[in-house]
Amino acid sequence: MAQVLIETPDLLILDEPTNHLDYQSIRWLENYLNRFKGAILLVTHDRYFLDQVTNHIVELDNGHLYRYAGNYESFMEAKAIRLENAAREVEKNQNLYRRELAWMRRGAKARSTKQKARKDRFEELRETVETKRDTDTLELDFNTSRLGKDVFILEHVNKSFSDKVILHDFQLIVQPGERIGITGQNGTGKSTLLNLFAGELKPDSGTVTVGQTVRIGYYTQHNLKLDDDARIITYLQEIGSEVETAAGEKLSVSAMLERFLFKPETHGKKISALSGGEKRRLFLLKILMTRPNVLLLDEPTNDLDTETLTVLEDYLESFNGTVITVSHDRYFLDKMARKLLIFKGNGIIETYFGDYSTFLSEQEERSKLTTKKRNSTCSKAGNKGKSEADV
Repeated sequence: MAQVLIETPDLLILDEPTNHLDYQSIRWLENYLNRFKGAILLVTHDRYFLDQVTNHIVELDNGHLYRYAGNYESFMEAKAIRLENAAREVEKNQNLYRRELAWMRRGAKARSTKQKARKDRFEELRETVETKRDTDTLELDFNTSRLGKDVFILEHVNKSFSDKVILHDFQLIVQPGERIGITGQNGTGKSTLLNLFAGELKPDSGTVTVGQTVRIGYYTQHNLKLDDDARIITYLQEIGSEVETAAGEKLSVSAMLERFLFKPETHGKKISALSGGEKRRLFLLKILMTRPNVLLLDEPTNDLDTETLTVLEDYLESFNGTVITVSHDRYFLDKMARKLLIFKGNGIIETYFGDYSTFLSEQEERSKLTTKKRNSTCSKAGNKGKSEADV
């Protein structure tokens, strides 16, 4: 990315530029793009980033393009109006379809040009009604197993790689129902902590105790290993032929795929036919179908479309287990976390109680005060030196 920006082009085309960037890098990029004099075309699912740098949004939805003026907030308002109008149009078409279907069932025959045209319109109407996808029904609500009083207890944990300290005498108690966000600069060890929770890494010293009733679902791009030759539906059937919702409803694998935005005609296709984002969505669905009571999420918003993110966020809001997520997505962290672990580097971890945006605002205020004091000190030192020189 640095090489592209150094060239100072007239047109910048950026594909998911905030993926794998920490907050400081994202803020720098936002400031750069706001000063950029040329045109910018970018693909991103970072909703705060869209709010900061765009003045037009183009949405690709079910094979159609929709253009909106304004930032992400304006887009959401305009989209809501569009969907309301579309819902009214769907209802109108369904009512008309029922009337025309009754006419067809009475044995209508295309004896005249007028009747033939009406039958043709009926076929077009049927195709419109049957292919219209209703995204309002997209929801997940699995019946999760009970979580006891103990989730994770970390006592005097130390972890290093060569001479790089990740955790130093770290202690933490994770309680049932907690929502913990982990953030900080890249390379400070955030994913390492998740791996310690999951048992994929061992501490150099200290103990990591996992509660007896804990059932972990671990979503990370590093353990995304899918057999491209496997069928989509077969991949999920490894979990079981059906899953039970919180309401006690039994849902088939096909029904779950549809709820997670996979059209019925794709269920028998090979995984190799899916895009990178669709593979991640499928992997996430498989994890959720195991009905975990503790979710470990490593950058879950990377490469997931906004519809899937909305479904995931709605699921997490009603999820009665514990969620621990590594993320730099400000929108996602604001919705999902009320306790933050801020990795400062060199084994230093700050705990903050509150939402991510408030933490960032307070951090920026502290930075401004520090800069102001430094400038004031330098100014006084300069004036003192000048006075002594005059003497």
